[in-house]
Amino acid sequence: MAYIDESRLTHIIESLKKLEFGTVIISIHEGSITQIETTEKVRFALEKKKAHIAKQRMS
Repeated sequence: MAYIDESRLTHIIESLKKLEFGTVIISIHEGSITQIETTEKVRFALEKKKAHIAKQRMS
């Protein structure tokens, strides 16, 4: 098993804690973490979207 640098592990954990919806991608090269990507998705309630569409149609 490869050694995992404490600062990289901390970064991964903090990225996970901040996400409600999304992904954390960890890239490994020759047994070492070389890149961490975080993508966040923001979701809105469907009811609000329906109300907004209905309001637009009435205008």
